[in-house]
Amino acid sequence: MGTFELEGEEIIDREAKEFGGSAHVTVPKDWRGADVKVIRVSDPDETTDEA
Repeated sequence: MGTFELEGEEIIDREAKEFGGSAHVTVPKDWRGADVKVIRVSDPDETTDEA
């Protein structure tokens, strides 16, 4: 795992959720229009919750 140093305003800790053929991370609505960086901090979990 690499080490990154970033300066910013806020941080959130979320899980990337399935979204069609990709994934997404939801951020607060008031972040619209802001520059955002996403850093993966673990290996993806290959298991899925298919019904």
